[in-house]
Amino acid sequence: MIIHLTAKPGSARNNKTGSWRIEKKPKFLQKNCVACKNCLIICPEGCITGEEKNTFNCDYDFCKGCGLCAVICPKQDIIMVSEE
Repeated sequence: MIIHLTAKPGSARNNKTGSWRIEKKPKFLQKNCVACKNCLIICPEGCITGEEKNTFNCDYDFCKGCGLCAVICPKQDIIMVSEE
C-alpha cells in the first residue's frame, strides 16, 4: 500500500497570493520610471508587467506586498501605500 504524503508541485499563477498582503501595497506612480526593470526582476511573484517608461504596474491578485520593488526602484517611482 502506497500513501502519498506530499502535494504535487504547483504554480503561483494557480493561486492568487494577493490575499496574503496585510498592510501595504505598491503604487506605481508612472512619473519618473526609466524602465530599468529592476522591479520586474526582483519581484518574487513575477506579478509586475511593463515594457517602456511609465508603463509598469503589478497584478494585485498576486502581489504579496513585500515592498522589494519599492526598495530597489532607483527613481523612487514606486511607493508603498496602505490597503484601503
